[in-house]
Amino acid sequence: MTQKEVNLYIISDSLGETAFNLAQAALVQFPDAKFQVEKFPLIRTSSILQGILNKAKRNQAFIVHTFVEPDLSALANDFCKENNLACIDAISGLVNTMANLTGLEPLHKAGINHNTDTEYFNRIEAIEFAVNYDDGKDPSGFTKADIVLLGISRTSKTPLSLYLANRGYKVANLPLVPKTKIPDEIYQVDKNRIFGLTNDVEVLNDIRRARMISYGLNPDTAYSSVDNIKSELDFATDLYRKLGCLQINVAHKSIEETATLIIESLAQNKIDAIGDNQQV
Repeated sequence: MTQKEVNLYIISDSLGETAFNLAQAALVQFPDAKFQVEKFPLIRTSSILQGILNKAKRNQAFIVHTFVEPDLSALANDFCKENNLACIDAISGLVNTMANLTGLEPLHKAGINHNTDTEYFNRIEAIEFAVNYDDGKDPSGFTKADIVLLGISRTSKTPLSLYLANRGYKVANLPLVPKTKIPDEIYQVDKNRIFGLTNDVEVLNDIRRARMISYGLNPDTAYSSVDNIKSELDFATDLYRKLGCLQINVAHKSIEETATLIIESLAQNKIDAIGDNQQV
């Protein structure tokens, strides 16, 4: 049986981010389907879980769960099997395999990574860094950053900075405006940590016109004019060439795709650096 509308329940004894991200990665592959997603985080008692499962049965929901507590995981799996509900246990199999490989007993504690692990606190610190050094507010941030993003207006600098920050990278960004002095600190940054964002003229024209309309203003301004956009892009491209940094056209890329290119570039540069050191 096929259906274009699916009820999807994300259930977890933690925040449910793992299950949600896994499901989201799959959902985008089905643009013609309609998914009604409901999240049920911090479910840690069998009585509450049973109530959610009963609701899932009534709505014929597809369940994705990430319980580290074996009893809750078993309850969800058994219920779905008995009631012919689609179900994915996104973590038990992985935990059990790791237990077999290591010979160790898992802790079976929910939300540990959100409470104490270093990676979590690094992400929080990185997000604070991105906010403090957004839009070139403090040039000293450029020499402290893991990643420096350059780009003219509407090239996704801020959302990209925050996305990368959520991955643990300290990011500073600078808006480029022709005839405006570039901070000296930019020239002190390793070119491999600088990424020049660019865009297509037509795409920027549409974005900027829409932005002016959203403010209730005339869309045909110097800010949105094709000639002005070309001038800004030429200025940015010239700077990127002088710096020798990687240029990325974001016109038809999602934030995630652009971030992946940046992260892969950083990783490749590390590999190259190791190779150079070994040769020496």
